[in-house]
Amino acid sequence: MSEPLPTPDAGVLDDAAHTFAMLASAPRLHLLWILSQHERDVTELTGLLGASGPAVSQHLAKLRLAGLVSARRIGKHQFYSVDDPHVVELVRQVIDHHVELRARR
Repeated sequence: MSEPLPTPDAGVLDDAAHTFAMLASAPRLHLLWILSQHERDVTELTGLLGASGPAVSQHLAKLRLAGLVSARRIGKHQFYSVDDPHVVELVRQVIDHHVELRARR
């Protein structure tokens, strides 16, 4: 039997809840899924999501503020990516979990 993990403090739990709140939106989760595989600019993301540029930009702004995506500018283009391996793994695990659940039905 393994040792029990120490209980995280209230601040860590609040931060984790905020991360899950960001993931509770299907468009933001979709953005994280796409960006975890390859960096993209807003134009590419609007095409992949089938959403408007302003809507995608708003989601990206929220994800940036939450520290879940990063951005870099090249000329007139802003490229977004997910470079935190914890976020990449979290998104992949939750998507894989639901793919497997659907396959069992």
